[in-house]
Amino acid sequence: MRRKEKQISLFMVLILVLSTFSFNMGTAKAEDVNSTYIKNGGFESDFWKDKSWTVETELWDQVVIERFAYADDSSITAEEGEYAFKYWIDNTKATNTQLVTLKQSIKSLPAGTYELSLKSMGGADKAAGSVELFAGNDKSAAVSTTGFDTWGTASLKFVLEQDTSDFVIGANISGAPGAWGYVDHFELKQVSTDITRPVDANIFVKKVEGLSPDFIKGVDISSIISLEKSGVKFYSEKGIEQDIFTTLKEAGVNYIRVRVWNNPFDSAGKGYGGGNNDLDTAIKIGKRATENEMKLLVDFHYSDFWADPAKQHTPKAWANLSFEEKKTKLYEYTKDSLQEMINQGIDIGMVQIGNETNGQFVGESDWTKMSELFNEGSRAVREIDSNILVALHFANPEASGRYDSYAKELKQNEVDYDVFASSYYPFWHGTLSNLTSVLNQVADTYGKKVMVAETSYAYTKEDGDGHGNTAPGSGQTLNYSITPQGQANSVRDVIQAVADVGEAGIGVFYWEPAWLPVGPKESLEQNKIKWEEHGSGWASSYSKEYDPDDAGKWYGGSAVDNQALFDFDGHPLPSLNVFKYVDTGAVAPVAIDEVKDVAVTAIAGEKITLPTVVNVTYNDGSTRTLSVVWNQSELEQAESKGAGSYVISGTAEGGMTVKAILEIKKENHASNGSFESDDRSMWKITYGEGREPHTKYQDKVTDAKSGSYSLHFYSAEAVDFRVEQTISGLKSGYYNLSMFIQGGDASSSDMNLFAISGGKEVKVATEVDGWTQWRNPEIQNILVTDGTITIGANIKAGGGAWGTMDDFYLGYVKEVGSVPDSGTGTTPESPGGGQSQPETPANPAPTPENPAPPADSQPDVHQPYMTGYPDGTFKPDQAMTRAEMATVLSRLHAGQEVTAQAINYTDDLGWAAKEIHEVTSAGLMTGYRNGTFGPNKMITRAEMAAVVVRWMDLSGDSSSPFMDTKGHWSEQNIALVQKTGYMKGMPDGSFGPNQYLSRAEAVTLINRVLKRGPLSGITASSWSDVSLDHWASQDIEEATVSHNSTQDMIKK
Repeated sequence: MRRKEKQISLFMVLILVLSTFSFNMGTAKAEDVNSTYIKNGGFESDFWKDKSWTVETELWDQVVIERFAYADDSSITAEEGEYAFKYWIDNTKATNTQLVTLKQSIKSLPAGTYELSLKSMGGADKAAGSVELFAGNDKSAAVSTTGFDTWGTASLKFVLEQDTSDFVIGANISGAPGAWGYVDHFELKQVSTDITRPVDANIFVKKVEGLSPDFIKGVDISSIISLEKSGVKFYSEKGIEQDIFTTLKEAGVNYIRVRVWNNPFDSAGKGYGGGNNDLDTAIKIGKRATENEMKLLVDFHYSDFWADPAKQHTPKAWANLSFEEKKTKLYEYTKDSLQEMINQGIDIGMVQIGNETNGQFVGESDWTKMSELFNEGSRAVREIDSNILVALHFANPEASGRYDSYAKELKQNEVDYDVFASSYYPFWHGTLSNLTSVLNQVADTYGKKVMVAETSYAYTKEDGDGHGNTAPGSGQTLNYSITPQGQANSVRDVIQAVADVGEAGIGVFYWEPAWLPVGPKESLEQNKIKWEEHGSGWASSYSKEYDPDDAGKWYGGSAVDNQALFDFDGHPLPSLNVFKYVDTGAVAPVAIDEVKDVAVTAIAGEKITLPTVVNVTYNDGSTRTLSVVWNQSELEQAESKGAGSYVISGTAEGGMTVKAILEIKKENHASNGSFESDDRSMWKITYGEGREPHTKYQDKVTDAKSGSYSLHFYSAEAVDFRVEQTISGLKSGYYNLSMFIQGGDASSSDMNLFAISGGKEVKVATEVDGWTQWRNPEIQNILVTDGTITIGANIKAGGGAWGTMDDFYLGYVKEVGSVPDSGTGTTPESPGGGQSQPETPANPAPTPENPAPPADSQPDVHQPYMTGYPDGTFKPDQAMTRAEMATVLSRLHAGQEVTAQAINYTDDLGWAAKEIHEVTSAGLMTGYRNGTFGPNKMITRAEMAAVVVRWMDLSGDSSSPFMDTKGHWSEQNIALVQKTGYMKGMPDGSFGPNQYLSRAEAVTLINRVLKRGPLSGITASSWSDVSLDHWASQDIEEATVSHNSTQDMIKK
């Protein structure tokens, strides 16, 4: 990457390339923010006359360059001031790519770290301009423009090791014939006076500025002893077998975290798994950490197995103790354990009193009692060594007000501790800015140190050992590429988020970076033997004695082998070195990191056109588009088959493979649903009272879901409009309606897709959460009897909101009188979808005595009770309506005695009227207090908990372990189904009572009730959208395919 130049020697300047494009869809403010280093960075003066910029190109007759006035084209959003630099490669004269260089020489720059940046906008695809920044003798990666009026920021960070004169900066702009674009807001800032060089590496890592030398860079490798017993080996960067503790130290790790369980063994001495982490194991790990000059964080769970927000089981030996006796035992156990570790010479720097104690601790949920227990643990630590930090650990920083309420409880109860620790998994726990904010609040308000005790990110989607992984998964937020580079970026940014708290932000621990497969996934049966014998899986079957409802049912291998910082064979990944690279920064040869697959929706019978380019992300964070060639044979085969879901393979420029996920729908009865036709008279747009028009039909490929047109909206004041069209001449039957929407900055939003048929309106909420983050709300089974329907969307949001809508689709499903396929009224992108909480069920029907799951029609055959869709999909993430659940329950309850009378509901029950009357008469489901049943409403997890309680005749008092169910109308129901193991919490420790129940969740739950499955021995999935490694694949097969229950084999 480096080349010699006469102007400046290599030792004087070293470049850290961080070329990125971040998109700003709002209206830019025209203000002079140029640094004093660059002259005329906004092109406000005539650069031809004042010579502030030098412009060079070889063939002046083939390029057009001008100082552009924004006033000459009102359709362009001014990036800064009144002028910009404009270029065009004249396609009437140019026959190949042309280069334009824009540069200036800066007279003097003091030593330090700098960032050079500019704003760029221009054509897309073949008309894209390519912008490459340079400073001295190095350059950034070239980044392409992405479309009209889409301004991006290109940046380049570099270091000058000494004061420098006549330093040349600028941009190389290139493009094929027809390429065009604008450049504005050139800026050079001194970031700091630090002149630390970024190191040459095989990944890019942006330096974390101002990081304290004693900042904790820790890892939790509690599983390591059991892994080594299972034969797992670890290697150095040179490929030589080496003690993992040595490798970690070399990578910059300075702290080890180890969990401690009181007695993780059953009555026969068999380990529960998860590392079998008793005190003896912790001592072995602690001694190796100390030998490698790393401090130890001791994480006492005060449980015999996993403690987390969903469960805080009391140790077996403490089960029958009084509260005062429990306090004494906790104090004694803590003190004795620490003393034994210190006697072994272990350097303990911190002790964690409990693990993710969100409202529970050692079986107690009252904060006064919890606080007394915390203090007993703290007292023991203080008496052992007052220099050891005492930490308390919580989870779910994304929940508004949660951490402040915890810290307030701790203060009111006078709990003695030093560190408020948080879990932060980026796919579950919200934004990093929020993490910094909530930790800042605790630090500033309560005077505590703060840290992240657990974080991780995936580097591959592959499963290494045959046991499914926690990520990536449906509904998770994955803002980084699933590669070692993306993994490093994630860890680095978490470190930055904690460092941004200031002096109180003391560190970050990565969770289980070495929990590798004990054998390949093809050797699953051999792996199971090792998991059981050595405890190297997350749980063994022996854990059933202690935790029968969770670990005892779902025991198995590593759920995070794809989130390790070592590959499946034990070799360190480049991302492991992020712990030392954050001190200096790291640079690498620029290379493609990730190629984005594309999603395309088309209409059966119409010509299908796949995109000619795909988006790629480079390891330096820059993005651009590459041309792609698709497999025409696969595409033609999909077109001939018609409606359905298909995967079309493609080859991007340079030989990279890419996939197009193609969904072909039946005829679209919405006219001009993608706005591509010039005649848009069928669409009617109305605005809120007093609002000026703030939408337009926009021709911009990058903002459209398909084609180039979309309906764009933006208002600096407030967004408030309704778009609709009325369709006539439809045949009677059931229809599905959907659309796509993307955008951002939508505070206080209220957005929905709606349909009006027969005088009745149905709608589903939606939202926007980022550029090209397409939401796809859907309403299914809309009954049309008079041939007419009105479809559309209502969009409201605060000032500054922006976005586009595209691809409205209305498809025919079935004729009147037939039962629609089991589907849903919506397909929310995230459970809950912004819907209002349903009314509290009134329980109008009495509960039948001892209702029980039905027997199968044949003793040895499990009959299916759910079906998929005609296109061969199951749609596992799609939510279920109350009508659909009633249909399933009616099917399962067939032939059982009904003890109550049918309820006459005031709303139209539609196609499922018979089944709804059956299940409400049986007492399995109830209506609402207003006399309606709500057949088209999505059934929530809270409502389903109430159904299960009635179905299984559960009773008794039980305390809910979930913070988000306190005071909820279904709190007791949720407690009962959680206690009995029928329903479980979310991975983040919440229950999500108002979230919708997905089809995958439904079959998993019903199978537990029926004591069926999961169905093993599957070699091929019955459904095109359910892969064999889907978390619910075996439950879905159990629910949808007839099979022999004793042999557990599918009959096909």
